[in-house]
Amino acid sequence: MFDGESLSAVARRNGVAPNLLYRWRKLMLEGGSFAVAADDSVTGNKTVRDMEARIRELERQLGGKTMEVEILKEALDKSRAKKPTLLAQSLKRNDLP
Repeated sequence: MFDGESLSAVARRNGVAPNLLYRWRKLMLEGGSFAVAADDSVTGNKTVRDMEARIRELERQLGGKTMEVEILKEALDKSRAKKPTLLAQSLKRNDLP
């Protein structure tokens, strides 16, 4: 609202029903008092940005580790395919005359 402008005038100007603006204002005021009454600590924007940056860094590191695991699994599968198992080697020896 602008200086001295009524809520009804703001509603008309924006094509919104006045009772909707009254309801939104009531919910906002109740929500604000609820947050304070809940005795929750308030987190500042800088703290939130720092936490989001930390989350992005951890997600990046997790992605790198996931890629390492996939590469190592693939390398292990390839090495297993190239090396005959001990059982296969013993079967070959038993088949010889």
